[in-house]
Amino acid sequence: MKVISSKTPVSRMALGTALLAVALGLAGCGLPRSGPTRGELVGTSEENAVPAHVVPVTAEVARITNVRPPLGFSSKFIKAGTIGSDVIMPGDVLGLTVWENVDNGLLAGPGMNATHLQEMQVDGDGYIFVPYAGRIKAAGNTPESLRRVITAKLAEQTPDPQVLVTRVAGDGATVSVVGNVGAQGVYPLERPTRTLAAMLAKAGGVAIEPEIAQVVVKRNGMTERVWLKDLYTDSRYDIALRPGDIILVEKDQRKFTAMGATGAQTLVDFETQELSAIEALAQVGGLSSNRADPTGIFILRIEEPEVARAVLKRSDITTPQRIVYVIDLTQPQAMFNAQEFMIRDKDMVYVTEAPYVQWQKLLSAITGTVRSADTLSTVGN
Repeated sequence: MKVISSKTPVSRMALGTALLAVALGLAGCGLPRSGPTRGELVGTSEENAVPAHVVPVTAEVARITNVRPPLGFSSKFIKAGTIGSDVIMPGDVLGLTVWENVDNGLLAGPGMNATHLQEMQVDGDGYIFVPYAGRIKAAGNTPESLRRVITAKLAEQTPDPQVLVTRVAGDGATVSVVGNVGAQGVYPLERPTRTLAAMLAKAGGVAIEPEIAQVVVKRNGMTERVWLKDLYTDSRYDIALRPGDIILVEKDQRKFTAMGATGAQTLVDFETQELSAIEALAQVGGLSSNRADPTGIFILRIEEPEVARAVLKRSDITTPQRIVYVIDLTQPQAMFNAQEFMIRDKDMVYVTEAPYVQWQKLLSAITGTVRSADTLSTVGN
């Protein structure tokens, strides 16, 4: 084997040629890129064992795929009538005030003619205990009817007593309001707050953008939700509340992923109830002006069978399908179609790189290799 010493001249041309060959050999498979090319995606339906159908976005496709999240209360929630807001229930906390027309009454202390009994909780069987009146059934009564019962009991022992019964917050006829509201807490069901909208107002209103706010109601193991805007525009959704309801106000949880030659590659929250493909691109900063291929905008989605059947015009589809929707923004009509094509939860919006970008990367690799070869050759010489 011939060993080249440090004194042996090295041909700049030979070394540069060798390094250039290495760069060209690696360029086809080793250049960095943000994802598959347009050709690779369009060829998906033929190459994958589990096919992904490639579908150009047309006005008809945009119309078929425009499926909004099915939010809204069921008939079971809607048809539930309002309950008597004043009916006392087990767990409620009552306040009791008794006035007596004598100086030394049964309950009042010396020099006082009124007695205040606060925080009287109705037990699990629905009873409370009132001194000198005994154990009295409170559940099922209104504060007014309970007042009459207590008055009759005390009238047997003190002349003409006057009784006031109030109901305060407890774990009986109350609802919990949590999430993005002005004041989270446990609120009693009272006459002005027997419906959902009124209770939200009682809790200080909604503290996030109404456009993306959802109201969730949890009741007896059921969880249903509605858009806040629909609650205020459709009176059916202003449902009657029930003791123990949990009301949660939260931001829309839908997200899509932006990938490829866009202004940002990230997981993106929905900012409106309906988000078109054009708006989704704008939300992430649009197309990268020096990288994006406007003919290669893809929305990757797993479509439910009923939508897939309509889009692919096939009646034999019974399972969810992988569909790659293609938008070519160089076509004027495609701009309108993209504006009508709605993004859905868990969609991936992918923009391919323009073909010349790979050539730029290749040339950069070559010129970098040549510069390296020149340096090495200089050192060798």
